[in-house]
Amino acid sequence: MKLRRLAYPYLLWMVLFTILPLLLIAYYAFTTYDADGNLVFTFVGFSNIVTGDRVEMGAFGLRSLFGLHLSVPIYVNTFLLSLEMALVCTLICLAAGYPVSYMLANRARRLRGRSDLLLFLFVMPMWMNALLRTYAWLALLEPKGIVNSLLGMIGIAEQQFLYNRFAIGLGMVYNYLPYMVLPIYSVLVKIDPNVVEAAEDLGANRAETFTRVIFPLSTPGILSGINMVFMPAMTTFLIPNLLGGGRYLLIGNVIERQYMVARDWTTASALSIVLLVLVLLGMRVLTRNEAASGEGGSILL
Repeated sequence: MKLRRLAYPYLLWMVLFTILPLLLIAYYAFTTYDADGNLVFTFVGFSNIVTGDRVEMGAFGLRSLFGLHLSVPIYVNTFLLSLEMALVCTLICLAAGYPVSYMLANRARRLRGRSDLLLFLFVMPMWMNALLRTYAWLALLEPKGIVNSLLGMIGIAEQQFLYNRFAIGLGMVYNYLPYMVLPIYSVLVKIDPNVVEAAEDLGANRAETFTRVIFPLSTPGILSGINMVFMPAMTTFLIPNLLGGGRYLLIGNVIERQYMVARDWTTASALSIVLLVLVLLGMRVLTRNEAASGEGGSILL
């Protein structure tokens, strides 16, 4: 009973800062004021998502790759563009983060519990505010910035790195890469070395040991990393605002502008509800696969 009472502050925190804000968003999503100033129940916020102004879809390279000219509602196009950027960011973080995690886990085993300077240096930027980290890239990538100055020293013309998809993707990968590395590292470092030695004793070479033992056992960390990178990448608005210069609006930017500029809280709340449902569905799929894979994954025999 005493242990249960210790959970009351956390329950209060969840009610005040999670449940009540969600209920407030739901309230604004389903209500609006009519011409007489009366508060009425409505689905107009959700209908605006699929019946708004239509634009030519530019997500997933369909227009440039296949010569397609698909017209979709502007909010749907923003959702698709956000999904594309989040998927690309997640894949790059996975491709870059897994080798780093593997290297750090091997170092941790060799150090036998002693602190690793590389891991410390990798985690240290996370202690800095995300706004400051993103602003740092403005100084690095601006036309007269550090990167272009270094390129000029070797005879390469000035490049436009900012205010495009490249800059947004770079900012996403930089900010969210640690969230991919740390979950995978935490799983890899716990793999029993005896399991790897057993595979080698049975005749498996290094490639077979990795593909049939180490990688399957690390799948829970991979799924957790995907979850921790994809969700914030899908909802971010700070990085596109700074590194994209407001030229590329992701769904987080649209929601922010609907709230802060247009003052259309009904549509903004409806967009937030739809985004929340999509995020929860994605988390459900990942957590379900993680539970099915077991605590340490499955070895491929």
